[in-house]
Amino acid sequence: MKSLGDFAIVNQLMPDVSTFKMKLKFTLLLFALSLIAIGLINPQIGSKLREMKRNGADVIIALDVSNSMKAEDLSPNRLGRAKQAISRLLDKLEGDRIGIVIFAGEPFVQLPITTDYAAAKLFLETIDTDIIPTQGTAIGSAIRLAIESFGHDIGKNKSIILITDGENFEDDAVKATQEAMEKGITVNAIGLGSTSGSPIPLYKNGNRVGFKKDKEGNTVVTKLNEEMLQAIASAGNGVYIHASNSELGLNTILDEINKLEKKTFETKMYSDYDDKFYVFLFPALCLLVIELFINERKNKWVLQMNLFGDKK
Repeated sequence: MKSLGDFAIVNQLMPDVSTFKMKLKFTLLLFALSLIAIGLINPQIGSKLREMKRNGADVIIALDVSNSMKAEDLSPNRLGRAKQAISRLLDKLEGDRIGIVIFAGEPFVQLPITTDYAAAKLFLETIDTDIIPTQGTAIGSAIRLAIESFGHDIGKNKSIILITDGENFEDDAVKATQEAMEKGITVNAIGLGSTSGSPIPLYKNGNRVGFKKDKEGNTVVTKLNEEMLQAIASAGNGVYIHASNSELGLNTILDEINKLEKKTFETKMYSDYDDKFYVFLFPALCLLVIELFINERKNKWVLQMNLFGDKK
């Protein structure tokens, strides 16, 4: 208005324009845009650590990651098939705590016992045959480490699921299983591979370059040791399952887990975030609608008062 001329004169030429309403519309628009900006950020609240009580059993998976698990008599290979089975098992567990022990020449706790199945899947994805530098198959040591991982709780609510091809060259696995039974821990076994044997492929840059050979230059053939795994399952009061491409025996394993005594335990979990964008966008919409219906002209009664005032 000042750019058009003297402000007082221009203002007199537009007696029906309300300066107050213009400022009000601007203020409403400014608040509305501010609320929209905050709403687009999508504030979230409600994330907090809370304790929950769950009923379930404790299960530790002892997974073989020795080089023999690279054999491709199962698709894509023995280890890949085992990881698929564990992932499906996690999808079907309800309230049970899960832990993962990996082993080759020596055992290692990959995942402490937990109810966080999503974390278990993340840890599962990182497992490969080169994760443990010491090669071999120490089944007995893996079972003993799994026993220690359960802690000192007493009760028949614990089970070990051994997943391996059964080629044990390191220790007495049956004796370790008997030690588990003395503590009330059952041991189930899933055998991977074929009894006729399969060579261990070697890859370079994603391409197969041959098969693993021994010192004499003979191709190494790894066979499933069913007798060993059957003896372990028998000593551990569990079941033995020979996995194949079509059947992994998950239902049988789940049935064994469901037979265990269920224990009530407390677990700490983060509650989900609660989106609060609507708390800001709804008032912004209301302000925009109000701003839209406010015109920039003075009310008639204000104009009439001004005219009467001029007459006076």
